[in-house]
Amino acid sequence: MMTTLLQPLLGLSVLTASAWLLSENRRAVRPRLIVAGLALQFLLALALLKLPPVKALFLSLNGLVLAVQQATQAGTELVFGYLGGAAAPFETLYPHNSFVLAFRALPLILVISALSALLFHWRILPLLVRGFAWLLRRTLGTGGPLGLGAAANVFVGMTEAPLLIRPYLAGMTRPALFGLMTCGMATIAGTVMVLYASLIGSVVPDAMGHILIASIISAPAALMIAGILIPETQEARDETPVRIESQSRSAMDAITRGTLEAIPLWLNILAMLVVMVALVSLVNQLLGLLPMIAGEPLTAQRLLGWIMAPVVWLIGIPWHEAPTAGALMGIKTVLNELVAYLELARLPTETLSERSRLIMTYALCGFANLGSLGIMIGGLGAMAPKRRDEIVAMGLKSILAGTMATLMTGAVVGILI
Repeated sequence: MMTTLLQPLLGLSVLTASAWLLSENRRAVRPRLIVAGLALQFLLALALLKLPPVKALFLSLNGLVLAVQQATQAGTELVFGYLGGAAAPFETLYPHNSFVLAFRALPLILVISALSALLFHWRILPLLVRGFAWLLRRTLGTGGPLGLGAAANVFVGMTEAPLLIRPYLAGMTRPALFGLMTCGMATIAGTVMVLYASLIGSVVPDAMGHILIASIISAPAALMIAGILIPETQEARDETPVRIESQSRSAMDAITRGTLEAIPLWLNILAMLVVMVALVSLVNQLLGLLPMIAGEPLTAQRLLGWIMAPVVWLIGIPWHEAPTAGALMGIKTVLNELVAYLELARLPTETLSERSRLIMTYALCGFANLGSLGIMIGGLGAMAPKRRDEIVAMGLKSILAGTMATLMTGAVVGILI
């Protein structure tokens, strides 16, 4: 018990110290930011994971996920027939192979995007965002636009969140802009939360609640790491409150906009999955030409597992499980979190304990990868063209910061569970 507690505590210390050592200006790092950042992560995790009423609320989200899945399947059955889950017009010899990811799981993105747009139009989502932004402002001293952008990243994507503060992007300080980028890398969009929960629901109980909690806890972790790596040298100004306005004229218009805006995302995920899995297969075929190690062929997953094993050990994974968990973290960083979650769902139950699966669910919950960097540079660069060079220059560092933030979230959960 003591080892499982000390291990992630050591991980938090190492991650924080590493960020400080890599800081551009160590003297400018505010002790308040570190203390408040760590405290807020623990307080949020305690409240969301341990308080019975709050925990019950988040666990009930899994029932909502099942309802949305059933509703989505009704649509996919009508449009795609047996490929979308309807009864096949012929006898299936291998029914366990009848699940078609593109037509069964990924259409969830369309439904969730439509529902998110509707909640935004009804001003439910903006209310949640403002509440979380106020909390970040009071605890971490985060400026108005950055606090709002960070809070929005918990619920929407890395390109949608900056749209809420678009008029302020040109005037944000460099550290604030980096903080916004890091929050985008350390969290995931609401449009894919339900998808990921559905993918790992069979191996991680109450997956939706955990994924949402992970995104919430990672926001203060991201602001803390970003503030250490590129510290703010001036006090955050009391800017005029940012208004959050919906562009939809009616509820039906919101649903239509949300659905149409999700189509490119759906197609992008399909294309990226095909290419990424194909590239991994090609690399594994090349590595297979090398001599076997320990009686098994060399693969990209094994290499990544060895490289990342010490890192995931620091957040609470037992050493004998660290290579497997490290491979997941490597896949997430090099490819993306969707492929990593698919791998997590496919792992035999004996390879990772229930506790390790839960820790990795949190550690994998972020957009920090090279593919996301391209999306972020394109989106933020279009919104603030004069800051494009700065955004590009801080890109790789934002991946590092986002990865460190999600690892901290995994370590915090490793201490509490």
